[in-house]
Amino acid sequence: MSLPKFTLGIEEEFQTIDPTTRELRSHLSQIVEGGQMTLQEQVKAEMHQAVVEVGTTICNNIDEARSQVLLLRRHVIELADKQGLKIGAAGTHPFSRWQDQPITPDVRYDKIVEELQEAARSNLVFGMHVHIGIENRDIGVYMMNALRYFLPHLFALSTNSPFWEGRETGYKSFRTKVFERFPRTGIPGYFHSASDYDEFIALLVKTGCIDNGKKIWWDLRLHPFFDTIEYRICDMMMRADETIAVAAIMQALVAKIYKLKTQNLNFRIYRSALIKENKWRAARYGIDGRMIDFGKQEEVPTRNLILELLDFIDDVVDELGSRHEVEYVLKMMEMGTGADRQLQVFRETNDLHKVVDYILAETAYGL
Repeated sequence: MSLPKFTLGIEEEFQTIDPTTRELRSHLSQIVEGGQMTLQEQVKAEMHQAVVEVGTTICNNIDEARSQVLLLRRHVIELADKQGLKIGAAGTHPFSRWQDQPITPDVRYDKIVEELQEAARSNLVFGMHVHIGIENRDIGVYMMNALRYFLPHLFALSTNSPFWEGRETGYKSFRTKVFERFPRTGIPGYFHSASDYDEFIALLVKTGCIDNGKKIWWDLRLHPFFDTIEYRICDMMMRADETIAVAAIMQALVAKIYKLKTQNLNFRIYRSALIKENKWRAARYGIDGRMIDFGKQEEVPTRNLILELLDFIDDVVDELGSRHEVEYVLKMMEMGTGADRQLQVFRETNDLHKVVDYILAETAYGL
């Protein structure tokens, strides 16, 4: 039995940076307006004016996704150059202060700031989201329940935000600690069915908690409007190769869980509270810490769990055509995550401006 296509869509949030001061600097929507002349809705503004988001169209396979990610990065870098700006890819800026960054004028953002106050104004963080197409919402809820277990593994690989407002935080991903100030974030709970999930959303809407399902900002969600599973846990990664590798694993995990289901094999479901323990470890230590192997009920090196993950999906990657992209994870573990490399530059130079220079160079790597 052949696998469904499992289409992909990848969204990346970039920093716009002043090349002289290396501070975040507003692009005043000029990058977005310039991008939309050729790429329409693939280039978007975000809440803070120093953020620009780009997103692929629906991609049939990882090769299409790679082509679009590279094209979009090249394009947004060229647009920024015309405005005297640089483009950086990291989960947080090493030293810019959120207090100095203006909010994009928009009714939607105004409402979020009014409701969430300082939590919204300080949410100057940058992530990478991946949508994987699914057959229907019932399959989507089944996927969401099973895939939660692997979120810390993916997150550990993406960690790329060790600094916050000029300080070394001690975390490999401080971005997630900032974002946790928002409501309805983190590891999602278990749902019995799509109707169970939809009833949950309907209750939140009815009681005025949210106006639509997009105000649920979990690390993994069934998209409220599209037939996709959306991974939202990852930091923005520096290299396009890293984005593609992690997206390929996300697609392969969906395919593997689907394959098990068609064989009447269920993946064991674990409590959200346990998965949150592994997420915290991933945020703190990245790939060089230890996480819990719930089956063995013991701590093991995170790197070992990532290698087990690669073994778990090995029987689907060739049919998906993504073996080359998935195996780049071995390179990532060899060279370290973005956080590891940022910290290495800082320890060698004691200069956060040099860290920003490194981020800028890595953002353009391979383009």
